[in-house]
Amino acid sequence: MLSYRLIIFALLALFLISCGKEAPQEQSFQSPDKPPAYGDIIVRGDIGDASNLIPILSSDSPSHNIAGFIYNGLVKYDKNMNIVGDLSQSWVISKDGLVITFNLRRGVKWHDGRPFTAQDVLYTYQVTVDPKTPTAYAGDFLKVKKAEALDDYTFRVTYDKPFAPALISWSSAILPRHLLEGKDITKSPLSRQPIGTGPYIFKEWVAGQKIVLVSNPDYFESQPYIDGRVTRIIPDTATMFLELRARNIDMMGLTPLQYTRQTENNLFRQNFEKYRYLAFAYTYLGYNLKHPFFADKRVRQAISYAINKEEIISGVLLGLGKPATGPYKPGTWAYNENVQKYSYNPEKARELLRAAGWTKINKGGILEKDGRPFSFELITNQGNETRQKCAEIIQRQLKEVGIDVKIRVLEWAAFINDFINKRRFEAIILGWTVPLDPDAFDVWHSSKTAPQELNFISYKNTEVDALLEKARSTFDQKQREKYYDRFQEILAEDQPYTFLYVPDELIIISKRIRGIEPAPIGLGHNFIKWYVPKDEQKYTMTR
Repeated sequence: MLSYRLIIFALLALFLISCGKEAPQEQSFQSPDKPPAYGDIIVRGDIGDASNLIPILSSDSPSHNIAGFIYNGLVKYDKNMNIVGDLSQSWVISKDGLVITFNLRRGVKWHDGRPFTAQDVLYTYQVTVDPKTPTAYAGDFLKVKKAEALDDYTFRVTYDKPFAPALISWSSAILPRHLLEGKDITKSPLSRQPIGTGPYIFKEWVAGQKIVLVSNPDYFESQPYIDGRVTRIIPDTATMFLELRARNIDMMGLTPLQYTRQTENNLFRQNFEKYRYLAFAYTYLGYNLKHPFFADKRVRQAISYAINKEEIISGVLLGLGKPATGPYKPGTWAYNENVQKYSYNPEKARELLRAAGWTKINKGGILEKDGRPFSFELITNQGNETRQKCAEIIQRQLKEVGIDVKIRVLEWAAFINDFINKRRFEAIILGWTVPLDPDAFDVWHSSKTAPQELNFISYKNTEVDALLEKARSTFDQKQREKYYDRFQEILAEDQPYTFLYVPDELIIISKRIRGIEPAPIGLGHNFIKWYVPKDEQKYTMTR
């Protein structure tokens, strides 16, 4: 999945954060039956390899999942979704909201031993807004009128007009000035061997196999109990599940079938704990709006009517999710439940297709227009069985209204780098993980369609542009809600995506790992406090 403000599949968060309002279900807070102990390694399975461990240069979740342990921002969300200090111990916001003065922590060190100062923050701002930096995340920082390092531990930013996400935008990873300034960041060895201030230190990256981190004994909050974190790259979820069953990995995201059936036995009950909660994310069918088939919104509306979301949720998710109607999670303050819905109606789909000029049917039962059959390629990423099954259902359902769909499954890195980033696709199945703040500028504004940016479907709507600009330029939540309500109404009409479903997050973690505390924000908020009792530890980390 992709994330608006920071990643494909994980934003502003450490791994496994749901960011929802309700607490996770099917949880059990693990009481400290045995005292915390330092040591052991947690092994996590992931279907995709990282691409670049300099956060401003990557837009995929595997990269940001790893980087979240290595870097810090100035602020972060706590377990109850409040903004709290990270590298900044406090801050002062002017009465008009235009000036934020950050008081930085003293004594924080980069992993190479150099001190962290306000000059690092200033450099991060400067390199992010530098036109030569190929980043999708400059938008928030471009709102800054002036950035100043007043001294080594005071950083001030001034905005020329209100910017609602201003404070949380400084949760972006701060980069080491002393290693990057004056150099081409795109050629920096830090992309493969990062140095941050975070709770874990980079140790090893074997491409396509594993990424290894070791705990930071000098971390300013406290040294993490778990000594090492290994992310194993296993592109196939079935293979990953076999590794889980053999207890060679400690945690992974389950498929609905794995969650509901394959883990309902004594082996898993005795050795693992399962967690379920509605994700702050959605899965969608997206269209390349520069492709002639999808330029007419009636065609996109027709496809939405031709897709039975309930069949997908019941047949693929096994009921573990809800229909999506737009880019926000149901139940959150920005969600508009009154937008136009596209319930399954194949006859309405056929009617709209005829109105759009798709009136002829060839011998194979496929619609034609100007001598060209309505046949397109739908791509998705390898290793995600749920999306592949979803594609197969969509293929069958669209065939019923005369549209031929060819499915292509691609390895994750190629999917992102060679197809998404280069706009070499006709339609995709993908997902977004969205931030707590509903600012959707980076995904939907027409200025964000350049290579490497997140509006890769090339959606352009002048009213949407104006609404997004207004919504991020006011602190009044009620007013912002009005703007986002209208924004969602337009998306529902335009259907640049067919919004498919909001999935349940289905996580499984070894029972030997204690200290996990489910909270409104999810599971990963207190990961430095996770531990394995001394007598249950399995591995020793070599440094």
